[in-house]
Amino acid sequence: MKCAVLGDPISHSLSPVLHRAGYDAHGLAWEYDTQLVASGGLGAFLAGLDDSWRGLSLTMPLKREALELADRVSETAVAARAANTLVLADDGVHADNTDVPGAEAAVRERFDGSIGTVTILGGGATAASTGLALARLGARTFRLLVRSPERATETAAVIAAHPSGPRVEVGSLLADPVLGDIVVSTIPAAAQDEALIARCGDVPVVFEVLYDPWPTPLAASAADRILVAGLDLLVHQAALQFREFTGLAAPLAAMREAGETALAARQVGT
Repeated sequence: MKCAVLGDPISHSLSPVLHRAGYDAHGLAWEYDTQLVASGGLGAFLAGLDDSWRGLSLTMPLKREALELADRVSETAVAARAANTLVLADDGVHADNTDVPGAEAAVRERFDGSIGTVTILGGGATAASTGLALARLGARTFRLLVRSPERATETAAVIAAHPSGPRVEVGSLLADPVLGDIVVSTIPAAAQDEALIARCGDVPVVFEVLYDPWPTPLAASAADRILVAGLDLLVHQAALQFREFTGLAAPLAAMREAGETALAARQVGT
């Protein structure tokens, strides 16, 4: 059986390392690779697959595009308005979002305290998924700090629609204060300048969703605070995908170890 992770860019992805480690642990002769698929190209890619394909992991810019191509969409993917998982089943394409429960698990692995106010840097699909995860963990006030407020409209609506009815504010990434119990960064490492890092300095928990490059400037600044790493999120969401693709329990420890080893090798290489 074949699986892959799709997106643009995609060469940096550690998903093949994690899923292959899972296959090895279970003795599965499955394949998992990267596939470069640009925005607007997911439909054509799906049309070209044969019945040897079982699952697709999706990264940007395909997470919202995927919803329109699925025959069945999970409640979580509907709520997030984004899918990072496509299961190619006998009765069609099933879309799911494992980013949301994966983010929940990643946060609770590192931090078991109460969560009231959250600042999220960035306003895309990943910001929406992590926002939903934190709403499910009890957060009631969200601040989305973005460069272009109009681009955060959908993400703000996604979070605000959570049944708990959280308050969502949209502010400036360049100027507004960073407040709350957790700061979540979904922005590129290159956008994390010294001024922004300084504004994040009083928030006790840092959730950096990136894992490449690692550490990001924000993650490096959080050495004396609680840090939820991008690899934490990647491992937990991949473990959920692994179960959906194979029907088997994910070997979480083996997948994490493989990811840590590969990430350490990249750091040595730089």
